Amino acid sequence: MIKLFISDIDGCISEPFTTPNWDLLAQVRRLNEQSRQDMAVPPLTLCSGRPMPYVEAVAQWLHVDLPCVFESGGIYELESNRVEFLSSFDEEAERQITDLKKWLDEEIIPQYSDMVIEFTKKMDAGIIHLDTEIIDELCPIFEDYVDEHYPRFEVHKTEISINIILKNNNKGAGISKLCELIDVSPDEVAYIGDSSGDIPGLGVVGHAFAPQNAADIVKEKAEVLDASVTDAVLMAYRRIIQHNRKVLAEVG
Repeated sequence: MIKLFISDIDGCISEPFTTPNWDLLAQVRRLNEQSRQDMAVPPLTLCSGRPMPYVEAVAQWLHVDLPCVFESGGIYELESNRVEFLSSFDEEAERQITDLKKWLDEEIIPQYSDMVIEFTKKMDAGIIHLDTEIIDELCPIFEDYVDEHYPRFEVHKTEISINIILKNNNKGAGISKLCELIDVSPDEVAYIGDSSGDIPGLGVVGHAFAPQNAADIVKEKAEVLDASVTDAVLMAYRRIIQHNRKVLAEVG
């Protein structure tokens, strides 16, 4: 049985800076609500590299009531409004993130129009730009700088962002902590993700999915669906339910 379905947000639940497909999201929400009465339908939660307020808002769209993962390794519990950080996020890590944000603000952002630092983030440093070519151009520069100056950190990118995160504060660690909190084995979890930052998460769960719009390196680590973004999340959810109904039929 798959007891929990986790979805990344950007590139899965919705496409960044694009109006969401509310009809598809409503179908995902209804399946999540169905999980309260139907044991074949696992509940849904979220795992994202985006900051906590954004993850909280999307969780409300989808009527998620389980804890969510934000900034890859932070846990936000909606019912209690409580935030928990992993032990790897210590005082030294926080100081280095402040230094990295200063480097981005002073050395990188002034060189590119329409680039912004990711606001409200606490555990990592990142930038957003809508030009994928600029993201691809900058990623090796970020990697070289971080390797030389901040060995505790690693660099991940999406089509519109670059994120510098703690190596031990990735989505694999975040999902593992989430599973511990709600007493579910990672083997009983399905996760869908589309970018390099999702690979640690895809590696710890029992069932890994990727949408058609996923990066090639991600597609090597997961079952690739014949759909993109929200369509793919809905397809994965239905496949999980079909799998669980088959398991239930076999056992009784």
